[in-house]
Formats: sequence, structure tokens, C-alpha cells
Amino acid sequence: MKDSIELGTLEVSVLFRKYFVPTLFGMLSISAVTAADGIFVGRGVGSDGIAAVNFCIPLLMVFTGVGLMAGVGSSVVASIHLSRGKRKAARLNVTQALLFVTAVTVVPSGLIVAFPAATARLLGSSEHLLPMVTDYLRWFMPSLVFQLWIAVAQFVIRLDGAPKLAMWCSILSAAINVVLDWVFIFPLGWGVRGAAFATSISTVVGGLIAIVYLLFFARLLRLLRPKRSLKSWKLSLRNIGYQCRIGSSALLGEATLAMLMFVGNLVFLRYLGDDGVGAFGVGCYYIPFVFMVGNAIAQSAQPILSYNFGMGDRGRVSTTLRIALSTAAVCGAAVMAVFVFFPAPLVRLFLAPDNAAAQIAVHGFPYFASGFIFFIMNLTVIGYYQSVERVRPATAFALLRGFVLLVPNFILLPRLLGSPGIWLAMPLSEAMTTAAIVLFFRLRRRR
Repeated sequence: MKDSIELGTLEVSVLFRKYFVPTLFGMLSISAVTAADGIFVGRGVGSDGIAAVNFCIPLLMVFTGVGLMAGVGSSVVASIHLSRGKRKAARLNVTQALLFVTAVTVVPSGLIVAFPAATARLLGSSEHLLPMVTDYLRWFMPSLVFQLWIAVAQFVIRLDGAPKLAMWCSILSAAINVVLDWVFIFPLGWGVRGAAFATSISTVVGGLIAIVYLLFFARLLRLLRPKRSLKSWKLSLRNIGYQCRIGSSALLGEATLAMLMFVGNLVFLRYLGDDGVGAFGVGCYYIPFVFMVGNAIAQSAQPILSYNFGMGDRGRVSTTLRIALSTAAVCGAAVMAVFVFFPAPLVRLFLAPDNAAAQIAVHGFPYFASGFIFFIMNLTVIGYYQSVERVRPATAFALLRGFVLLVPNFILLPRLLGSPGIWLAMPLSEAMTTAAIVLFFRLRRRR
């Protein structure tokens, strides 16, 4: 669809649209995999099944964050290398990123498969939900390395000029997951274990497609055979460290969601019991859709920003940022409106209306959704700073929204406002982060 030169000459709005549409559909199809699990688990197992899966998700999101960190970092570095004509250096950085995520995933996933009950307790599972939590961990974790391959490859394939392939890779994986979810949960009656197994198979398929493309069909960023000398390993470690530094806020973005779900699970369990965790779980099945909208905007802008930043074209960088922020504001308002005005139909996809967890979720969704516009705007700004190698502000804002503000709000708001305060912890954290970003922009403009 493009070559690297067009990133510096084609109209920015046209470039952004060409990236954004397939990237958004690809991202939403990834979220559909998660939502399909939830719908089938909710209808086939009930709110306890949703709660059990929700205890597992924070761990999986941290690992996915590692993949996104490597993907963002390698993509930014490779973009800049391509803009300077250093194709081999770009290919080497991509190869190193994939080797890195493979190395850091295999051992931890093996340990979790060997000790699922201990892991489940560390994640906060109640004894009532423990068997289902261990089932999910045991059947999903073997496919985790493929999940991280997808996380890295999505960035690289788009940069290589094939955003539609990245989209179809995600869509195919989602379609396989939906079909297998139905087969394993309903005809075979495997419950939560079936949902995990279906997700594993679909993830393996998507990961293999991505790797085969990068090995044999990529135009610019085909993988290289790494050298085995000590000097090469030292250089590789240095490059990986630099990639991780650039992409660290992507890891923090996933860690923010993981922290939201982990602390939320504990707080809902304390105040509202297993039904509260089930209600929160329904909300958490929708959060990836919101996250992926923001992520799609950031990732669509990233090649344009990084390339023109490498070329020193500040005008095109500023134009890309304006377009990305405008898109974020429109998408955030639209998503927020759907959740505020139509909570009951959204909850009914997962649970029967008379279910206690469903009633809690319908009451809480408008509070929860009030922060979605800030959520998407913040992701877009953090993605901008990543793309132009401004690691410090990207990291600072990611930490602010995910840890500095979120945890205190989860502790304090329920005491002040009761159950609505639990739902409002995330929106208030995002709104406060947006205010900090606006203040930061104004101070820099005055300077």
C-alpha cells in the first residue's frame, strides 16, 4: 500500500486514514476475542465464570504489555532507521524484539502451568472460584508466547506496508476463537477451560501467520538470522534495552489496565462479594474495546510521527498530532455515550437481566464510562511521546494514570461515595491525568 518515502510526502490526513481504518478493525477484532470469551462464559457458566476469568486477566495483560513494549520500541527505532536508509539495522531491531519476548515468556508461563493454584491465590481468587481460575490459567498459558509474537508483529507488519494483513491476522484469530468458544463451552460443556482452550488455539494461529509473513514475505523488515558472537549479544542487549526504554510506557499502559482490574477485583470482592467481581468483570470485558480505540489511534499515528520526526519535519509531526487528538476526542465521546445511555443491552449480552451481578453492572456502567473520553485522549498523548522518543513524559503520564492516581482513588472513593465510588475510581484518575497533560502542554508552550 505504501513505501517508506510516502510517509514524508503524502498528505498526513490521507496517511492517517489509511492506517487508522484497518488498524481500528484489527484492534477491535482482538477485543472481540476477549468479549466472545466473556459472552460465552457468562451465558454458559454464569457470573462466577466471568469473575474467575477476571482474576486471570491482570496477569495476562502484564505479559501482553511486555509484547507491546517491544513492539512499540522496535517499530519506532525501525521507522527512524528506514527514514535514514538503514534497512538492515531496522530488520535487526525487529528480530531482536521477537527473540526478547520469546525469552522472557517461556519460563514464567511454564511455572504458572506447573503451579496454577498458587498463582490464582496470588491474583486474589476466592476459594469458591479457585477451581475455575486454575482451569483458565492451565489451558491458556501455553499459548502466551504466540500472544506476544502477535503484539510485536502487529506493529512491524504495519510498518512494512501491510496494515490490511495485520488487520486480517487479528480478524481470522477472532473468528476462530468465537467458533471454538461455542463448540467447547456448549456442545462439549468444558466451561471456563473451554474458553481458555479456544483462545489458545486462535492465538497460536494468529502468531504463526505473523511469524511466517516476517520470515518469508516481508518487503522491508524480513527477519534476520542473529549472529552468535559475544559482541553481537552485547549489542543486541543494548538495542533491546533502548527499545524497552522507548516502549516502556506501552507496558505501563497495559499495567494500568492490569492494576485497574487487580485492585478493582479486590475492592469489589470486599464490598460486593463474588457478584460484585462478576459485575466488574463484565465492565472489564468492554475495557479492551475502549483501550484498543485509543491504541489504534496511537499506533496509526506512530509510523507517520516517527518517520517525520526522524526527517526533522516538525510541521508534519504537529499536523499528525492534531489529527490524532481530534480523532481521539470524537471516538471517546461516541464510546462514552453508548455506555452511558445503553448499559442494560450491553450487560444483557453477558448475563441474564435477573442476575444479581447484571443488576450491579447496569447501575455502575454510566459511572464507569464517564472517563472513557479521557482514557482515549491520554493513550493518544502517551503514544505521541513514544513516537518522538520523548520517553520521560510518556512514562510519567502512564505512571500517573495507572498507579499514582488509580490506587488511592480505589481506596478512598468507595469510603466516600459507597459502591458508585468503586466505579468512579478509573474515570477520576483519567480526568486528573488529562488535566496534568493540559497543564504540561501549556507550560511548555510558554517556555
